[in-house]
Parts: sequence; C-alpha cells; structure tokens
Amino acid sequence: MLLMRRFETAADSLYKSKLIRGFCHLYDGQEAVAVGMESALTRRDAIITAYRDHCLYLARGGDPVSAFAELMGRAGGCARGKGGSMHFYKRDANFFGGHGIVGAQVPLGCGVAFAQRYRKEGTVTFDLYGDGAANQGQLFEALNMAALWKLPVVLVCENNHYGMGTAEWKASKSPAYYKRGDYVPGLKVDGMDVLAVKQACKFAKEHVLAKGPIILEMDTYRYHGHSMSDPGSTYRTRDEIAGIRQERDPIERVRKLLLAHDFATTQELKDMEKEIRKEVDAAIAKAKESPMPDPSELFTNVYVNDCGLESFGVDRKVVRTVLP
Repeated sequence: MLLMRRFETAADSLYKSKLIRGFCHLYDGQEAVAVGMESALTRRDAIITAYRDHCLYLARGGDPVSAFAELMGRAGGCARGKGGSMHFYKRDANFFGGHGIVGAQVPLGCGVAFAQRYRKEGTVTFDLYGDGAANQGQLFEALNMAALWKLPVVLVCENNHYGMGTAEWKASKSPAYYKRGDYVPGLKVDGMDVLAVKQACKFAKEHVLAKGPIILEMDTYRYHGHSMSDPGSTYRTRDEIAGIRQERDPIERVRKLLLAHDFATTQELKDMEKEIRKEVDAAIAKAKESPMPDPSELFTNVYVNDCGLESFGVDRKVVRTVLP
C-alpha cells in the first residue's frame, strides 16, 4: 500500500509537470481494496476494472517502471505507450485493464468468467466498477446472465461515495449497492480495512465457485479528485477529506496494528518508506529513458492483418505505408 500511495503521489507531480498528458485518475485512499483483494486471489484468477487502474496493475505484480512509462506514453509501457493512464494491462497476470467507458468493463468481466467456467479452470473473476457506474443498465444485464449461468464472478463496487463530482445520494435512490443485485446476494465491506477486504474476497471466491455471482460493496474513499482536472474540493469540504485521512486511512490503520502487535518497529517502518521512495524515484528515472513509440506502431493491433493503410502528416509526408 505504501508503494501504491507513493506511486500515485509521484504521478500527481508528473502530471503537473506535463510529463503525463490526457486523463489521469488516482487511487490514493483506496489501496486497501487492491491489496486485500489480491491477497485472497492467485494470479490465475482474473481482475478487470475501470480507469482508476494504476494500483491494481501494481497489485497484480506490475513493474513500476512499465507503469510510469505507460503514463508518459513511452514504448516501454505496459501497453507499449498506446493506452495511457486508463488502459493498463497485464495478460500474464490475468489483469484485463483498464477501461475508459463507464461500466463497460462489467459485461467483459462476466465474459472472462464465462470462459473460466467453460474451460473448467476452477478460477474466478473480480469485476470492479465504481458507484458512478452502479446505475448502468449493462451492469444489470450482465448480472442477469451471470446469475442464470452461475458464473464465477465477483462484482466489486468500489464505492468512494462520489461519481465524478456527484455524491452517491444525489445519483442513486438506493445507495446500498450491495443490495441492488436482487436475486444475487451481496455484502458491504469496510474498504479501508485491508484485512476485512481480504476475508470478504476469500469468502466471495469460495461462494462464486460453488453458487455463482455475488456483489461486494467496498466502502472506501479517494483523496484526490475524480481525475487530475478535478480539484476535488468543490463538492466536498477539505475538513471531510482530512477527517477520513485521520480516522480511516488504510495505511495508518495497518501501521498501528504492526506497532501494537510488535510486528515492526517505528524505525523499520520509516526505513521501509525510504526504500519505497528510492524505488519510485528510480522507476521514474528509468521510465523517462524509454523512447516514444515508433510511428510504425500507429496501426499495429488494430487489424489482425495489415490492410494497405497509409498515414500522412500535415505536410502530406508519408509516415507509414503498409503493403497488403
């Protein structure tokens, strides 16, 4: 969780330095969801999420260097610099992104779970979405099919209480999202408690393998605004944010547990933080060394076979010609 927190803090600075362009949605405050969930799974299990995806990539074993490179649009990024902040991907760890359209990843995740059941893999999919996507029609369509076919899918609503700048109670007649599955059971989980998340995810995995889908509503909070273009203080007070940091911060909660039960000393934890700072700084430096993608990458992975396309600059100079 410390690595994730430091990573997102650094991403904030890189964005303000204009080394990261476009959309950028940060995860600081929600780290317990990613870490707790990962600790209950194996890498054979699948995860799919929306655009707040940096820390889930790290939880799946992603390298901070390739993560920073992707944020900066470099060829060494986890999506070769072509996805950016919203489209992280790690196929060898069954992390399927990273999706920019609100709610669109939910039916895709149910499709991954369908494949798992069809192949009799004995694995599950954790299909994440936010409270802002909880009223999407496609969510309920996918949930209906998942229930009919008893797919091994856990639908995880990361409820950080604000869909962009809209409070949950303004957007949802019933913000008890774990109850919204009707014929699908649900649980509400303290998403700021990494141990509670782990236990809930462990239970959910066993449940879906035996009985089909379940909903987990993670009660969590984001410290940054919706994205870097949102100051995050126009629709909520600074006192509210400070209060959550003081009373519910997931990292501080673990720090207190470690110290109270003599699992670590204060100095050991400080040393750990220093090492993580060094790791993140080194990762940024290495990511900056990665080149920008070659123009020839413009059309790769668009079609299975090249189709004789040409790309022109404003001066009509051919950037790339593809022969059929």
